[in-house]
Amino acid sequence: MRLLLVEDEEGFAEALTASLKMEHYITDWAKDGEEGLNLGMSNIYDAIILDIMLPKMNGLMVLKQLREQGIHTPILLLTAKSELEDKVTGLDSGADDYLTKPFHREELYARLRALTRRPAESTTSQELSYGDLYMLQGSNELYCKVSGNSLPLNGKEYQLMEYLLRNAGQIITREQIIEKIWGYDTEAEYNSVEVYISFLRKKMTFLKTEVSIQTARKLGYKLTI
Repeated sequence: MRLLLVEDEEGFAEALTASLKMEHYITDWAKDGEEGLNLGMSNIYDAIILDIMLPKMNGLMVLKQLREQGIHTPILLLTAKSELEDKVTGLDSGADDYLTKPFHREELYARLRALTRRPAESTTSQELSYGDLYMLQGSNELYCKVSGNSLPLNGKEYQLMEYLLRNAGQIITREQIIEKIWGYDTEAEYNSVEVYISFLRKKMTFLKTEVSIQTARKLGYKLTI
C-alpha cells in the first residue's frame, strides 16, 4: 500500500517512514501543507497521515480542500494532545480518524489497517477479489477460485495487481501506475509498466481466470471480465 505522510518535523517523519517501510507500506513524505495538498490531489494513495500543525498551509485547510475537490482517500489526522477543537473540526471536515501525539506505533498500524479496508474486499477484510480472481493481503499468492490454481507474485507484481483489484473495471493510466508503484522520484518509464503487465497476464493465463487486463489505447489498463 502507498501512504502519504504530511509532517514538517524531519526527524519524526524520517523515523516514521522507516518504521512504516518495515510494515510493508510505501510512504511519500511532504514537508508542508502545500506540498501535501499537491501530492494528495493525485489520488494515488491508500491513506494520508496528516499533521495539523504545518507550514504554508495547516492540515485542516489541506483536509478541507482535498474533500472539496472530491478526494475521498482515508485521512488520519495527527493532533496535539490538548487540541480538542482541532480534533472535532477535523472530523467534521471529513477526516476519518485522528491520533494524538505522542502515540505507540502499533496503534498507528492498527488504525491504518482499519482505514484501508475497502468495500471491494470480499467476505473477509483481508481478501481482495474481482470475478474469480483474488489475493490475500499480506500474502504474495494470486488465486483463481474456479480452477483452484495459484501463483506467487513478486513485489512489483503484487503492488500492481493490488492496485488493479482495488480499481477493478476502471481505467488506470500509465502515469498513475508509475506514481503509485515506483513513486514520483523515479526514472521508471512506460515500458516498465508494460513489462509488469505482461508478467501478470502470463500468470493469469496459467491460473485460467475469467479476468483479463484490458489495454485502453493511449490511456492505460483495467481489469475486465
